[in-house]
Amino acid sequence: MTSSSPNDPGALDDATLDFAAKMFDLARHGNADELEAYLAKGLPPNLRDHKGDSLLMLAAYHGHDAAVCVLLQHKADAGLRNDNGQTPIAGAAFKGHVAVVQALLDGGADVEGASPDGKTALMIAAMFNRLEIVELLLAHGADIKARSANGATALEAARAMGAPDTVALLERRLAD
Repeated sequence: MTSSSPNDPGALDDATLDFAAKMFDLARHGNADELEAYLAKGLPPNLRDHKGDSLLMLAAYHGHDAAVCVLLQHKADAGLRNDNGQTPIAGAAFKGHVAVVQALLDGGADVEGASPDGKTALMIAAMFNRLEIVELLLAHGADIKARSANGATALEAARAMGAPDTVALLERRLAD
């Protein structure tokens, strides 16, 4: 968030900018209790920073499942994309946060969570050998045969990234 000139009727004052920065820090550091208190007082659950990262995206990416649950209880949008088109579930899958992925799925996140390049949360988890997340996503109906914009499946992405455990799991699933 940035301020603009003092003559701009839409300009945000320093106190407002400081408050917003504090809220993003609470999400980033997983302070669920303080987030709960501010959300109960009317903090918009889909507040976004200058990169388009929502409070939920920040909590998810940094692995704070309790904060994710609080935000979802206050109707944060589990599918809200940042300016790069990334979803919270994709960020959590990339970072390997199993409990966060589960919380997001429980909160209505799209199991595919595809980014603009067509990479699904499953592909991202597979690429980084996040076996438990791969299993969780598959159990929630992730499309094992989905293809990214470059035509790669989760299995092909796992092979390309040298993720042997995921390759073995996906090969078994495809053979069934």
